[in-house]
Amino acid sequence: MGWESYVVVHNIAKRHNVGTLARSATAFGVSELILVGRRDFNCFGSHGSSSHLRFRHFHSLQDARRFLKDKDCDICGVEITNDALPVNHHPFNKSTAFLLGNEGTGLSPKEIEICDFFVYIPQYGGGTASLNVTVAASIVLHHFGVWAGFTERSRDGSKFVVADRPVKQVRRNYCSGAEDSIIEERKARRENAANGFFDESESGNSSSNLLDALFTDG
Repeated sequence: MGWESYVVVHNIAKRHNVGTLARSATAFGVSELILVGRRDFNCFGSHGSSSHLRFRHFHSLQDARRFLKDKDCDICGVEITNDALPVNHHPFNKSTAFLLGNEGTGLSPKEIEICDFFVYIPQYGGGTASLNVTVAASIVLHHFGVWAGFTERSRDGSKFVVADRPVKQVRRNYCSGAEDSIIEERKARRENAANGFFDESESGNSSSNLLDALFTDG
């Protein structure tokens, strides 16, 4: 069985970045995009890529971590820390989930806590302190794909061949959940102050649901 990559989306400040993240994720062979906190998201910027990507939802970072560990995944924080390794050195060992920080503040202490190791993207010019989260994701995911030996997509002229759209399409940009799970999330959101795009609630037992549950024929 080959290696897999995942992207964990938590506390991203700009909602439309989820759509552009989805576009990069499909381009570089990501297995699932994992939403932590709120279920709703904005597909603006995905250019239809979100219909080719699986989504999964968890209420808390710890729930997401348990799922990924059950998959035997490392969790890699994309952040400049004292022990971060340059991503172009390909310091990967197995299937990996990439957690990117908030555009303004980087990874939070709770996010850092669930990471197994960290990578950073070397810069060679002096005009900016950091990259946009979607640009950073693209670079990191490309490096992982090279390391993992993902098969390059076939090309047609000057573009890559896009797979046929799934027969079933999503009606809403929303990860489904059982009624009890939704009630628990609403309760957690009332009890915790909003922090950026997604809340950081750690309460409740989450059940994960692929976005496929909302696909309908036609």
